[in-house]
Order: sequence, then structure tokens, then C-alpha cells
Amino acid sequence: MTDREERYRLLLELPQRIGSTFDLQEILVRLLESVHQAVEYDAAGVFVLSSAVGHKPERGGRMIAAMAAVGFDPDPSREDPMLRSGKGIIGHVIRTGESVIAPDVLVDPHYVAGRAQTLSEVAVPISSGGRVIGALNLESDRLGAFSADHALMLASFATAAAIFIDKAILHHQVLAKQRLDRQLALAREVQASLLPALPPEVPGYDIAGINVPTMEVGGDYFDYIPLSRDRLGLVVADVSGKGVPAALIMAMFRAALRTELRREEPIVDAIDSVNRLLMDSMAASRFVTAVYGILEPSTGRFTYVNCGQTPPMLLKARGETAWLDRGGPALGMPLAGARETASVWLETGDVLALYTDGVLEVFAEDDEFGVARLEQVLRATASEGAAHAISAVVRATQSHAGRSDYDDDFTLAVVRRLPGIGA
Repeated sequence: MTDREERYRLLLELPQRIGSTFDLQEILVRLLESVHQAVEYDAAGVFVLSSAVGHKPERGGRMIAAMAAVGFDPDPSREDPMLRSGKGIIGHVIRTGESVIAPDVLVDPHYVAGRAQTLSEVAVPISSGGRVIGALNLESDRLGAFSADHALMLASFATAAAIFIDKAILHHQVLAKQRLDRQLALAREVQASLLPALPPEVPGYDIAGINVPTMEVGGDYFDYIPLSRDRLGLVVADVSGKGVPAALIMAMFRAALRTELRREEPIVDAIDSVNRLLMDSMAASRFVTAVYGILEPSTGRFTYVNCGQTPPMLLKARGETAWLDRGGPALGMPLAGARETASVWLETGDVLALYTDGVLEVFAEDDEFGVARLEQVLRATASEGAAHAISAVVRATQSHAGRSDYDDDFTLAVVRRLPGIGA
């Protein structure tokens, strides 16, 4: 058997040699072992780009996510110019997608000194789907050790190996996604436990609420907080941003608010304490809008402070609408003056709706669902019950948008006063 026939036999055997594992590192090691049987070398390396495995290198981080090497420093420095920023012959191959044969590395314009003994080098790209995902590199202690035939042979090895490298990357990404999905499911379960499972039973009132995060977890929050003297605290809040970061701030806000409310201090004092905590704990770009109020069931009085939140609406049974817009700026931001509280009274048949902007900012092209439609749906359905009214709003917003999901977290709480205590 000629040398060329032997090389192609080794190439045909490559799938059996490297295709039995999903481990990327093992694939790279086995690739170098197979290449060594086909082409003699004194040092070799195979490199996979961070971008190929879905990583974005941090500032100053390596552009290479995975590598296997023979004959080199076993622990390359983080400052290695090829690993860090793609310098040298290998970097040139990765950037251009062109093979390089350097009979004398000292006269090659792309060469960067690495291994002291190296005199000649050959490098070929590893490509998949029309993009370069890495490179295969051989080095020799002899001048002119590699020919065009060697480069073609290496290119064949690289083409075959790309399939299995892709397979390993995909397998890793699937496993990573499964882990992330499990973590997000757990986070969603934890977050759901922070929201009310059932509405409170308050004689003379019908109360319901809903929270629909746009992602697995979100930054919206609503709560019913029992207080002394049969009073009920109601809160709806919206953390800037979405996803896990917003959910973490939401959890912190909930804990801080409930802690302060146990002190039975005036509303403004409790909210200012929460604001100071958030300012100390959040990035300057983050903030929380919120409405917090205390309902006195016997009188129907609702005393509130609005901290930059979309104003809740009080739909009076006799037809007019009041907007709960008194308070101050969002939480987590410097306070220039004093916050103020205000009070409204719920009478029989009145409906109080507290909501985040995700309820209003539901679009059909450029047409927002908006306040007017929300008020119309609530007036038409609230007499059938708070939960029924919320379901009607959900149906109306989804019908308006023509889809069942939302672009922003969707939170709505409805309180309706019934004939009963004090009415």
C-alpha cells in the first residue's frame, strides 16, 4: 500500500475513531492521533473558536474555546497571542479561511514565535456551514517538512472532523439548554411562590389578580398583604427590564416592602425605607415603579402612594373614573422632595384596577390596546366578578394583538366592592 493509500485509509477510518464520543476535547485529541499516523509532525494543535460554541470572549479573554495540542507548552499562558487575539499563522487561517504552508516560519509574514524548535508549519481551516469554526495546525523541527499534498490531506481530515465537532458542540448546547430550562423552571416555581396563590377573602369585596411573565420569570409583582385592624395592603410593581435580573430585584423589593410594612409605619415612611434599600442595592440604571395602598374594608377608604407607576383607575358605579396618580418618582432613584399620599373611597359597585404597563402596551401594529379599551372591558364585565373581568381583559388584549403571548410582563389586580359591611 502506498503512503497516499495509507493516508486515505486513515481518513476513511476517522469517523470510527472520533465519532463514538460527544466530548469535544476527546474528539480533538483523537483527531490529532489520527493525523499523526498520516502526516509526521513534531508538534500539532487543533483549535475551536469560542464563537463556534456560542461564547462571546470577555475583554482580554481567549478567542479559542477548546484545543488539543501535542509538543507544545502544556498550559499556554492567557497572554498567548494566538489564543487571546488570533495572532500568527493559525490566526491568519481562521480569519481568512485559507490554508498556509510555511516552509520556513522565520520568513513567513504571519508567523509569531511560539515553540522555539519549530522551523516549518502547515495550517488549514476547519469550516462548517460556510464559516470557519477552528483550525488544524502541524509544526516540524525541519525546514520544508510540509507540501501541498500534506495541506490537502489535512484539509480532508479537517472537513471530516468538522461534522463531529459540530455534533459535539450541538450536544453540549442541548445539554446546556436543558440545564438552563431546569433552572428557569425552578426559578419560575420560586417566583410563583412569591405571588399570591389565591385572593384574600374580605367580606364585602371581590378581589382577583393575575401575573403573566413574558419570559419564564419576570419583573412584575402584585400582592395582598394582611395588616392589623383588618386592613389589607395592595401592591402592584414593575421592575425595569425583563427576565432573571428583573425577577431577582422583584424578590428583593417584595422582601423589603413586607419587612417595612410589619413596622406599621406610615405609608410614605415605609416606601422611603424601601427606596433607600433599592438605591444601595441596584445599579443606577435599574428602578422599580410601584403603587402601594391600604384598603380599610369597613369604610372603603383606599390610601395609596404612586411611585412612578401607570395610574390605577377607580371606576365609579355612577359612571366617572378617578386616576390614582399622587405620589412621587420611581423607587431606586434619588428623591428630590417628599412623596405624598392620597385617598379614594370605594362605594358599592365601584371597581379599582391596578396594573402594569404590560396590560396597556399590547399592540396591533401601531395601535395600542390602551387605557380606554381597558376601562371599557372592565366596565362591561366587572359586575360578573373580579376574576371574570380579568379573564375578559386577557381575552381582549390577546384578540387585539392577534396572539396569546405578550411582549412585556402582564399584571392586573381588580377589587370590586359588593353590598356588605359598611356599604
